[in-house]
Amino acid sequence: MMSSDINETRNRILNAAWMLLEAGQGNGVRMSDIAKTAGISRQAVYLHFPTRAELLIATTRHLDEIKNVDERLMASRNATTGVERLEAFIEAWGNYIPEIHGVAKALIAMQDTDEAARQAWDDRLAAIRDGCEAAVKALKKDGTLSPDHSVKEATDILWSQLSVQIWEQLTRECGWSQRHYIKTIKTLTLKTLVA
Repeated sequence: MMSSDINETRNRILNAAWMLLEAGQGNGVRMSDIAKTAGISRQAVYLHFPTRAELLIATTRHLDEIKNVDERLMASRNATTGVERLEAFIEAWGNYIPEIHGVAKALIAMQDTDEAARQAWDDRLAAIRDGCEAAVKALKKDGTLSPDHSVKEATDILWSQLSVQIWEQLTRECGWSQRHYIKTIKTLTLKTLVA
């Protein structure tokens, strides 16, 4: 098999998994469902992804690639001050949540009874936490981190404020606009974390 065929098959598998997760299939996202949706055999899925956990983790990372998460984070990574980095990170992640909400919601719903989904969601949470920690460390380096919080505690606070569940509650349950959500999370975070 040529590498372009391998990549094409891999992408078909990842796109099928993404589509099924986003459709709210939850526990119904089995390897056989993904194979059927991708139009390939179950064995072909297992050749590319030996475990379901590997497939779900790869699907979330595939989503990041398709939606160009690295470019979205560029402003945060290139910021010259801690406050700039913090604000840019809140904007980047906060505006990304609605785009990945379907997949996130499926993994969150499945994680208590599905080890593979838990691993995939934990992988995403760890990546978000790394971004939060980098923003907090930039504040600390500048001397603008509030003395009320350690780096770990400030990271915990930021990470919690940027959770999918809080976004969902404010925008879906409370009816906030995306713009109001971003503005308010920025304001709250700056008041809480910046000296």
